[in-house]
Amino acid sequence: MAERGVTDIFTRHPASVGESYTEHFGVAIRYSGRMFAAGFCALVHAFLPFLFEKTASGIVRRMVADMDRRTGTPAAAPQIVPAE
Repeated sequence: MAERGVTDIFTRHPASVGESYTEHFGVAIRYSGRMFAAGFCALVHAFLPFLFEKTASGIVRRMVADMDRRTGTPAAAPQIVPAE
């Protein structure tokens, strides 16, 4: 029974989004790579604003569009809390 519980913690979430563990691993690794690329571009842009002017935001927009396409539902709009 304990073996089944260990397997379940690795497969429950992937199954909830219609993927096997291996499929979910691949998708997550690709998103991770894109996030690292976007973060690197944003970091360089912070010091050298003439470089990567729209690269990081473009990567994020494409990721959101890809996630929306994969899930069939658009991402929720962020809630903006007014400053006091």
